[in-house]
Amino acid sequence: MADEKKAVNDLTGNEAKAELAFLAGEIARHDAAYHGKDAPEISDAEYDALKQRNDAIEARFPDLVREDSPSRRVGATPSEAFAQITHTVPMLSLGNVFSDEDVQDFIGSVYRFLGQLPDQSIAFTAEPKIDGLSMSLRYENRVLVSGATRGDGATGENVTANVRTIGEIPNRLPDDAPDVVEVRGEIYMAKSDFAALNSALSEAGERTYVNPRNTASGSLRQLDPKVTETRRLKFFAYAWGEMSAMPADTQMGMVETFERWGFPVNPLMKRLYAVGDLIAHYREIGVQRGDLDYDIDGVVYKVDRLDLQARLGFRSRSPRWATAHKFPAEQAVTRLTAIDIQVGRTGALTPVARLEPITVGGVVVTNATLHNEDYIAGKGSSGELIREGRDIRVGDYVIVQRAGDVIPQIVDILPERRPDDAVAYAFPHHCPVCGAHAVRDINEKTGKVDAVRRCTAGFSCRAQAVEHLKHFVSRNAFDIEGLGAKQVDFFFEHEDAALSIRTAPDIFTLERRQAEALTSLENFNGWGRTSVANLFRSINDRREMPLHRFIFALGIRHVGETTAKLLARSYGSYTTFEAAMQAAAEGRGEVWDDLNNIDGVGSVVARTIVDFFAEEQNTDVISRLLEEVTPLDDKQRVDTSSPVAGKTVVFTGSLEKMTRDEAKAKAESLGAKVSGSVSKKTDIVVAGPGAGSKLKKAEELGVQTMDEDAWLALVGG
Repeated sequence: MADEKKAVNDLTGNEAKAELAFLAGEIARHDAAYHGKDAPEISDAEYDALKQRNDAIEARFPDLVREDSPSRRVGATPSEAFAQITHTVPMLSLGNVFSDEDVQDFIGSVYRFLGQLPDQSIAFTAEPKIDGLSMSLRYENRVLVSGATRGDGATGENVTANVRTIGEIPNRLPDDAPDVVEVRGEIYMAKSDFAALNSALSEAGERTYVNPRNTASGSLRQLDPKVTETRRLKFFAYAWGEMSAMPADTQMGMVETFERWGFPVNPLMKRLYAVGDLIAHYREIGVQRGDLDYDIDGVVYKVDRLDLQARLGFRSRSPRWATAHKFPAEQAVTRLTAIDIQVGRTGALTPVARLEPITVGGVVVTNATLHNEDYIAGKGSSGELIREGRDIRVGDYVIVQRAGDVIPQIVDILPERRPDDAVAYAFPHHCPVCGAHAVRDINEKTGKVDAVRRCTAGFSCRAQAVEHLKHFVSRNAFDIEGLGAKQVDFFFEHEDAALSIRTAPDIFTLERRQAEALTSLENFNGWGRTSVANLFRSINDRREMPLHRFIFALGIRHVGETTAKLLARSYGSYTTFEAAMQAAAEGRGEVWDDLNNIDGVGSVVARTIVDFFAEEQNTDVISRLLEEVTPLDDKQRVDTSSPVAGKTVVFTGSLEKMTRDEAKAKAESLGAKVSGSVSKKTDIVVAGPGAGSKLKKAEELGVQTMDEDAWLALVGG
């Protein structure tokens, strides 16, 4: 079915931007339901597919990564019902793959990053992915001192008392174990125990549970450990956090050590070398899946050697050296009853299919994204036919799939069941919110028409203005507690000048306006003295903001968290950044080159940023905002003691002891900025064999040059 939907590689930047906005909101909502309330609204497969689509888009469009992207967070905020534990080593999640080709790409990416030919010399472990609750167990002087859930990846819930009731988790480690040990793994409920629990509940006339995973999570997070003890939870160990000494130098060796220490480990784990063998083991485990006494939803592949894991390192929330090969999606047929248009922060008109409710693998599906008007019409991004040219119409019976794309997705229609009164959908050429013209941009360089139709009204369009405010107050932007989507709608719609919030600066003047107003916020339904005081406190707590979050909060197209951090690191202060963007308005000259050459920015993003600051409406809003808040200078430029912190580095020629990706990742981890071209602002040029014009220019400009060995000596290998 892959060729019957629009592939990520066919998406335009505008399409990607619209999808990422949708995905950020959807995944955040499901994170809260799944991790925080143990009451998921969708299945694990559907959730994984949402994240897979998000990751795939971000991999192709790194400049579009949002500050509130699910790739920048893990899990959900820990529950206030438990004390919190800060993980000494973050508990990151895994990337996902869904096909044999994806597995080959993952293995290939490992070899490429390490600069090796794919000669099957690198060993990988393969083990079932347990569908349970991630847990970190900390031992000090070989005694269990704490158990913490994953939480948001940085901070988890302290469930130590409950963990102690699980018989499979040792309270003490052998005398030869290191002084500090953090064993990580999955807590789960066996299928047989789940069935027995539900049977007992049914006989007692009580409500039964939905599935073992949610029951295990809820059981572990009971306030009374005695309840947890009755649930017969189990544990598999497969990873670790902080270790004062490493007892093994491979993934397999570490797991074998855990088993020797008394932890249960999965017996289906194998060490393999060839891609074909990994895939064969995946299929073998899939065949056994139904007979296992625990739920699994895929197979995890990890590079076996720990020194190679260290070289490969991490992305923002997942390791480069591991991935999860998920089991296939499920499909179902239902009827499409309507097509609605949603208008996003950047004006993108995104069609959404409304469906007759259908249960797919235990999940009720009621809507699906339709991407854009070409997708509805049966056309790909280059005009090629998809679904054999079949368009999608209201009234059609459609095939809905829950994984491998934005979930749910419509992969095809059933033409033989198309009703006689179904007509081709006429995509609106005017914004359904404000009535302004909606147009498809044309790329000046290629002449290609953008797949996304966009409202031209800007912030005068209510939908765009409201979505911009919601973006501004979102968790990874200004993160103003008490000012969520409903509250933003309330303030935006209010006509009273003492209550109205139409632009970001209005947020920070609300308290002053209220102090002088006859109309008190406390008089409105849903507000009271305490909630109003808490809102004002939250607003005032955000009057200083890290530079990268401030930049992201401005809502510049294509500027996600990654790009905002690059800009903050490159310019250091907001004053410097804004002055440079205004100076680069003509699209040429040294200031423009500096922006365009930031590794990870590029000409398209650079032009978008410069155009944003060329709009008087935008700079007026920012000027008013700066009267209320202070963007803090980027500390990453000065906080690290590395010899290359804050320096601009250019790599040229062939690198023989590391790949270009590895060299870049190392430099950036030490606080350096990697540039793609040499200028008088360049501090170091690392030149390998074959270095040409960049090395020559560096010598002409008197820029420090060194070979790869000297660079490795400088940064400590």
